[in-house]
Amino acid sequence: MITYKLLTPGPLTTTDSVKREMMVDHCTWDNDYKVITQKIRAELLEFAHVSPEEYTAVLMQGSGTFGVESAITSSVGKDGKVLILSNGAYGERQEDICKHAGLNYRIERFHYNETPNAETVEQILKDDPAITHVSMVHSETTSGILNDIESVAKVVKAAGKVFIVDAMSSFGGVEIPVADWGIDFIISSANKCIQGVPGFSFIICRLDELKKCEGKAVSLSLDLYDQWKGMFDGKWRFTSPTHVVLAFAKAIEEMKAEGGIPARSKRYVENNKLLISEMRKLGFETYIDDDRQGPIITTFFYPENCNYTFKEMYEFIKARGYAIYPGKVTEAETFRIGNIGEIYKEDIEKLISIYKEFLATKA
Repeated sequence: MITYKLLTPGPLTTTDSVKREMMVDHCTWDNDYKVITQKIRAELLEFAHVSPEEYTAVLMQGSGTFGVESAITSSVGKDGKVLILSNGAYGERQEDICKHAGLNYRIERFHYNETPNAETVEQILKDDPAITHVSMVHSETTSGILNDIESVAKVVKAAGKVFIVDAMSSFGGVEIPVADWGIDFIISSANKCIQGVPGFSFIICRLDELKKCEGKAVSLSLDLYDQWKGMFDGKWRFTSPTHVVLAFAKAIEEMKAEGGIPARSKRYVENNKLLISEMRKLGFETYIDDDRQGPIITTFFYPENCNYTFKEMYEFIKARGYAIYPGKVTEAETFRIGNIGEIYKEDIEKLISIYKEFLATKA
């Protein structure tokens, strides 16, 4: 079996010690397990720079999309209207969520290499007073762009609206002072920057807004309010992914030992800058300008007169220990390389040496 490291935006490469935590079986009713759940919830609030008096963390079975769907459908409800700010596939997925749930929404589309701007949002909110919620993605991994949620939050809160942020691929890897910026619901998942494995998402909620969700959910299993109420003693409403929870608790422990979000963010940023610098030397330009490029994943154009396919490149690199990502931008020929997870400077350097080897075979 070929083993390789994942240069993707998650699932990502985890430590052996995180994987080993999943070798233990736990009962969901066991007090020791419930203590672990409660500890995770408290630690997530610390990472978000919020107090338990104002915010709470709700864990939700399923992938990140389950968490996003839970937050949107439970808070907007049938009587609200959400403005979706979209500049990639994950903003468009929020539209799909609203369509399937029968929610009232408006979507404002921006080009994939442009960030939603606060001025446009401010004008929309003035023109459409029916809007009650605004939702957007922070790190849009379709392109690798990092959206300016801070400036958007200011106009959203000035207008008295509820602000929802999909921080799936940024929470834990980028500092986000949730309360200071006025974010009401922020969503991420176990298998992203905290470097756990797939299996559950989490929503950090402003308590007063969460309490308004009572009775508004359009789904039983994704009812955010009921999930929170049932989690008071650490017991999940329905069967929880016990092995994933144990791995996540270990991942948090290792993140703190690394130096928390500041240290992890520094490593990711340095990985990203080195990757872009070295890839440009090989003739690969980035899809996103440097001032908007996020530190999580980078979209690269193929060089001019390219004489190979993504499949050829992917298989060559994978056979030498790394897996990259196909492009997701529809109007350009691109591919993507992530640099989060257990990835370090030596991994980026090794990848570049593999690229040099590959390109030599195509010269």
